This record gives sequence, C-alpha cells and structure tokens, in this order.
Amino acid sequence: MQRLFQIRLAVIVLALSTLFAAIFASLNFVQEGKFQRPTDGVWWVEAHGGLRAERVLADGPGMRAGIKSDDLLITANDRPTPRIAPLVREMYRTGVYGKANYTLIRDGVHVEVPVILEAPDRSVNQGFRIIATVYLLIGLYVLFRRWTAPRATHFYVFCLLSFVLYAFNYTGKFNSFDWIIYWGKIVAGALQPALFLHFALAFPEERPWTKGRPWLITLIYVPAAVVIGLQVAAIELWSATERLSHRLDQIATGYLAIYYVLAALLFFVSYRRTDIPLRRQQLKWLTRGTVLAVTPFTLLHVIPFLLDIPVPALLTKLAVISLVFLPLTFSWAIVRYRLMDVDLIFKRGVTYTLATAGIVGLYFGVVAVTAEVVHTRLPQLRFWGLIIAIIVTAQLFDPLKRAIQEWVDRVFDRKRYDYRQTLIDFGRGLSSQTDLRALLNSIVDRLPRTLLVARVAVFLADDESNYTLGAGHGLPLEFDVPGLKLDMGFLDFDQPNAGSHIFLENTQQALHMPESQRNAAALLDLNYYLPCRLQEKTIAVIGLGRTIGGDFLSSEDVELLESLASYIGIAIQNARLYARLEEKISEYERLKEFNENIVESINVGILAVDLADRIESWNAQMEAMYALSRQEAIGQPISQIFPREFIAEFNRVREEPGVHNLYKFRLTTRTGETRTANIAIAPLVSRNFQTVGRIILVDDFSDRVELEAQLMQAEKLSSIGLLAAGVAHEVNTPLAVISSYAQMLAKQVRGDERLGPLLDKITQQTFRASEIVNGLLNFSRTSGTEFRELDINQIIHDTLTLLDHQLKTSRVQLEINLEPDLPNILGNPGKLQQVFLNLFLNAKDAMASGGVLSVKSLSNGHVEVLIGDNGSGIAPEHMQRIYDPFFTTKSAPKQGQRRGTGLGLAVTYGIIQEHAGKIMVESRVGEGTTFHLEFPMVRKTVNV
Repeated sequence: MQRLFQIRLAVIVLALSTLFAAIFASLNFVQEGKFQRPTDGVWWVEAHGGLRAERVLADGPGMRAGIKSDDLLITANDRPTPRIAPLVREMYRTGVYGKANYTLIRDGVHVEVPVILEAPDRSVNQGFRIIATVYLLIGLYVLFRRWTAPRATHFYVFCLLSFVLYAFNYTGKFNSFDWIIYWGKIVAGALQPALFLHFALAFPEERPWTKGRPWLITLIYVPAAVVIGLQVAAIELWSATERLSHRLDQIATGYLAIYYVLAALLFFVSYRRTDIPLRRQQLKWLTRGTVLAVTPFTLLHVIPFLLDIPVPALLTKLAVISLVFLPLTFSWAIVRYRLMDVDLIFKRGVTYTLATAGIVGLYFGVVAVTAEVVHTRLPQLRFWGLIIAIIVTAQLFDPLKRAIQEWVDRVFDRKRYDYRQTLIDFGRGLSSQTDLRALLNSIVDRLPRTLLVARVAVFLADDESNYTLGAGHGLPLEFDVPGLKLDMGFLDFDQPNAGSHIFLENTQQALHMPESQRNAAALLDLNYYLPCRLQEKTIAVIGLGRTIGGDFLSSEDVELLESLASYIGIAIQNARLYARLEEKISEYERLKEFNENIVESINVGILAVDLADRIESWNAQMEAMYALSRQEAIGQPISQIFPREFIAEFNRVREEPGVHNLYKFRLTTRTGETRTANIAIAPLVSRNFQTVGRIILVDDFSDRVELEAQLMQAEKLSSIGLLAAGVAHEVNTPLAVISSYAQMLAKQVRGDERLGPLLDKITQQTFRASEIVNGLLNFSRTSGTEFRELDINQIIHDTLTLLDHQLKTSRVQLEINLEPDLPNILGNPGKLQQVFLNLFLNAKDAMASGGVLSVKSLSNGHVEVLIGDNGSGIAPEHMQRIYDPFFTTKSAPKQGQRRGTGLGLAVTYGIIQEHAGKIMVESRVGEGTTFHLEFPMVRKTVNV
C-alpha cells in the first residue's frame, strides 16, 4: 500500500513539474521576444574613481565606439558610475540601440565616447530550445511507453531537468518571473550533470563498489551544491561584475563537461565488460551517443570557453546543437533494445557445421593422398611438389563440390531442388500481374505448394509503415473476423541494421517483444518474416511458418525467398501503381465529364475550331441556336456553318493576339432567323502556351433585345397616355361649353318638334364624348396599389365605353348580361380595368371578320365574370403557354389586328392572382374562346 502511494505521489509530482516547466518555458519564450537587455560589450570591474574596462569584446559596441582595456569610466550620461549598478541602470534607461555618452579617463586624459548599445546575441537560445523540446518529448515517450524499464523514471527526471536547463533563459529584466527562470536554470544546470553521471553509474545495473555505500552516490551531487552555493554567494555577498559572471559560467560549464566525460568513460567500460547481448547493444548506443555529443561540445565550446579562446560563433552553435544526439541515442537504446535477450539460433546450424567438417576432412584427405603420391613418385620435387599438389587439388575440388552438392540435392531433396527454379520463374513472371488482389492470392497459393509450408501471409505497408494483412493461407479463423487489429510493430525493417529477415524460433515465447506484439506473433504463428523492399523502403512483408512436417526452412530456402521478395516487392508496387493509374484515369474521366457538363449546361454557345478552321467542339446551346446537331457540325469548316458577315469578321481578327469581341452582332441561322448576340473570339492555347485553334463564345441575347424594344414601346405608350390626358383636359372644356349651350337652346325651343330632338342628340353626344374623355383620363392615370370595395359591373361598363368605337369599327356586337345588385369585391380599379381591356382586345383580334363579344357577370358564392367570343380559338398546343411572358401568336398581325407583345395574358394572370382570384379558359379552334374569372366577395361582419 505504501509502495502504491509512493508511485501515485511520484506521478503527481512529475506531472505537475512537467506542466509548470512547460508553461514557464512558453512564458519565458514570449518574454524574451518582448524584452531586450542592452549591453556595451565591455567587462567593467570596480576600481578607484570609477569602473575599469578589463576586457572589450571583439566587434562589440564598446570596441566600435573606441573603448580600450584599462579605460576608466567615471560617468555615463553625465551620471557618476562608481559601481556597476549605476551603469546598468543607465544602460537600461538608454535602451537597446540608444546612445549612451561615456566619460572615460585614458592615460590621464578625459575622453567623451558615445556608445550605441546593442542587445546580446540570443540566437543560440533557439538551438537550446530545440534540444530542450527533444529532451522533453523523448522523456515523455520513454516514460509512457516503457515506464517499467530499468531507470526509466530516473531517465525522465534527467530529461525534465535538461528541458529546464535548455529552455529557461533569463532575460535580464529580473522581475519576479525572471528570477524564477534564473534560479530554475541554475538549479537545473547544477543537477543535470550529476543526474547524468548517476544514471551512468546505475545503468544497466548498480556497480558492485556502490552497493551498500549510498554516501558514494551522495558525493556525486556535492559539486552541484557547490555550484548553487557559488551563485547564491555571488548575489548576496560579492560585487556583481562581468568577470564574476564569466567565472561562474566557466565553473558551471567545466563541471558539466567533466561529468559528461566521466559518464562516457563509464558507459565505455561497462560496454567492454558485459557479455549480455541486450546490455551490449544498449551500452553501445549509449556510449556512441555520449561520445558523439560530448566530443564536439567539449573541444569546440568548453575548452575554448575555459581558456578564453575566441571561437567563431558558427562553431559554437554547432557544438551546442551536437548535444541533441545525447537524448536521441539514449531513447533508441532504451526503446529499441529493451528485451533483446539472445541472438537468433537456427537448429540447422549443427547440421551445417558437421557437413562443413566432413567436406573439409575430405578435402584435406585428397590433398594428403595427392601429396603422398607426389612425395613417393616424384621425390625430387620435395616441398614444391606438395604445394603444386595442393593448388591442383583445390582447383579440382570446387567443381567436384558443386557436382556432389547437386547430386545430394537431387537424391535427398528432389522436390525442394525442383521448386527453386519454379520459384525463380514465378517471381520473374509476377510483374505481368496488375491486379493487386489476384497477385496476393497467387503468392499465398504458390508458396505453400512449392515450399510445403503450413502458413503463409502477406502484410502490406501503408504510408505510415503500418502493416495490414493483405492475403493469407492456413491462418486461424480469427483472421476472418472483420475489424481485427494486430500490433505489427515488430516488422520494422526500415531502421538501420534491421537485417534481411526476422526469425522467431518459438512464436509463443517472443519475450523480446511488447505484450501486444507478442500476442500478434503468437496468433499468427509465423516463424519467418521477409521484407519486400523497393528503393530502401519496405512496401510489404512475407510471413511463413514451418513446413508441413514441422521443420524450419533451410538457409538456402531463406536466401531464395529473400531474392524472391525483391521480385514480389516490384510486382506489388507495380500493381499499386497500376491501381493508382486506374484511379487517376477514372478521376480524369470524371473531371472531363464534369467539364463537358459545364460546357453543355452553360447558357452560352461555345464552339472550338482548329488551325484549319474546322469545328472541333459544338455544345448544346449551339445545337439549339443553329438547329444543327453536334455530329453534323464537328469536322465541318466554319465557313459552311456561319454567314459570310461573321466569317469576314473572324478572318479579320484570327491572326491578332488577345480576345476580340463583336457586340450586338446579327447572326442569320440556317432557318433564316436573325439572332442578336455578343461574340467573343479568343485563341485556344495548350499547356505550353502554343496556339492550337480558336474558341468562340456566342451569347444570344435576342430575347433581351426584344424585351428592351417592348420596354421602349411601353415608355412610348406611357408618353402617349400622358399626351392623351393633356388632350382630354383640353377637349373637356369645349365639350362642356357645347353641352351647356345645347341645353340652353333646348329650353328655349322646348316644344319645337324639329329642333328639339336635334338639340337632345347634341346633348347626348356631348355627354357620351365627355364619358369617353373621362374614361381615357382614368385609364391613363397611374393607379395605386391600394385595394378598396368596388362594383365590378361598373369596371366592365367603363372599359367597354373606352372600346366602343373600336368594337363598332371591327363589326363586333356586344351581348351584355350583368347581374344587378352584384356583391362588391375588394380590388384595384385600374388593374382590373387593365385585365378586362386585355381580354376584350384579345377577343376583338380573334374576330378579324367581326363577331359577337359576350360579357356576363353573376354571383355564386363568389363573383364570376365570363368573357366569350366566337373567333378563331386557341390551338391545343398553345394552351399551356398562353400565360408565358412574351409568348404571342400575333407576331405577324393581319389587317385590323395589332402586333402582340406576349405580355397581355401574363400581366392579366398576375393581376388575377394578386386579387386572390382564378382565371380559366375554354377554347375550340374555329368556334371561339371563353375566359372564366372568379373573385372572392367582400365578407361583411354582422353584429349580433
């Protein structure tokens, strides 16, 4: 229970420490960007009478201003500088890139020196922050992924302190936050080397001479306490000078380098002494990483810094950046070689050893016999004869060995001898297969039949090197479950020195793997994993189990499979590329179809011609405009399709660059219809900006032109209406005079049978003329949109009065049957008069030779008006379009008819809808047409 509490407490402390460290580092980074500490590049020490320049930094503000060593500073900006503090205050008061006026005494002479203060170079801090981030990320990774590994917590504390050391950089502002950053960096800088050396002593296991002697470990941290104590003493007891600050930095840097070098030596000694493969691999990487990081850091930065030797800033930065190799190699050693217990051992090793011994014995036996023959038969050759015999025998042995090996393969393993050539031919023929699924199925089908293995699987790698099962043979039924995910992280063949294959002698006890990967390996039960590489990248892995007889594969089998894997990798990559190519082709076809749909759907005629002026493209709008199908147009010369006027303009601009526009160009189509269009002619260029033809855009706006003409006509009618209103006002005056005098004369001649009727007719006609004039005034007057109660019979009567003369001249008889006491409706008089005017005029035009116009009104739960004629009627094919704007059958009016605008019934329909009414039509060709209008009655409230 106490152990669990300690673990929880440690986790909480580490989590809070990490959180605060990250927050403080971020705030410090922001503050550093906002605050710049001014400096003059001179080391000042307190002396009698002022501050003495002990050292002037090369290429610093002080050197550029002319300050020399041993100069005595007595004032800065006319303020005395007996100590360092007043000078620092003046520099902060002046600010970065400000001018501070120094008064110096040089060889007894007062010298005035203006100094342009600058900010110290902090670019190296960004490199330190990169190292700090790497330390923190690697420490977190190791802690979360391998928190149970030996010294993992110790390593994370070391990484956390390293993050604080390299991420905290005090700005010189020295407010409360800056003091936290300052002391955090001091403490981290003191403890980090000690933790590193402690880690070297304790990893991979505690040294024998430290067991039972904890005070030895405590001694490691004594220099850290000394470094912290010196910093405290410098602030509390000693005078603050640049030399003191430099000496403290030298002590801290020297202490850091010494501990790093000692740690590297400890790692090297441990590496040389250990015989355990896991520890050797770990210590090898620890040693290499420490040496790689410490060597340039010590040689290029520490030693010159301790000896005050100037070094180029670039070398110093490179030396500092080299420290990043330390956490990288440490994490690799801990994560990569965490449980590598033993090397791979093949059962066939003993067999190959015995076979080799037999071959060697046979070889030396033949050499001995040959030597004995030479010695007994040719004694005069002596030593040289023996050498010749050995050389001759060696030359004869190699072909003899190959012949014996081939004979042994044929006799003892004939099937396996035959399949080798089969597999090679199979691998070479794989590239012809372009379907990935068929390719994988052929692989898992052929390998078990030729190698006689029980299980085969092919794993495909994605872009993030994650593996999924592509195809398998003989695998457990669990792999048929959808969504099954396995941790295949052990198939990491892209790392350096990964080897040509992985061999698992016992798949159920792969102890060097994490549990999830161990479970995956046990479930697959595959002993061999061979990468299929292409251009140094693994694109697939082939897994094979034991043979059907339970044996492992021979080394020759593995070598052959390694060669075959390269063919399989090429084939898989080709199949993938082919699949991607098919996807690209499909996408291209889709985009092509999409673009064609845009061209076909756009309400502008588009055609393209080649350099020979033959049509290559003809969209649907052009088909509708020219009544010419695409099949008929494509391939035809443009001169055979378009009129001569357009061809002349086209030839005029064809050789000129840029886009040319023909505004309101009149095109005559094949049907003889003249259309008005805006035409744009532009060069058609390829991707390399070569002209390959011309593209022509035809924007037909004939309907818009007709609408504009109708609007102009409407404006003319409006003007005529205004003129008629003026004329009506002028006519009303003489009519009133005529009517008055006629009535006066009628009173004087009352009883005169000859003059009385004549005067009555004059009076009646003046009244009639006055009604016509007043109706004309009412019609020409702009009506409002307000609705009021009205008598629709009166509207009909007023409208017929206006048209009385036209109807009589057209020989149209009226049949009026208006219901008396017709209920009122709610409407606009002017708009309703326009409705009846349109319907009456249409009826008149339909009866070109005269006829009967019937008008009837009645009430039947609503107010209904029926307007009928016995004219020509409406054709059935036109019945659905009579309310469409601009649809008219009177484009070529006969004598006595007016030219139609196509707006009359459209406006009528809109007005009826505005009055919540209905309009219906019945018509038969040759018999006439009847329009039914319905209006809702005014509902009056009744008080009960």
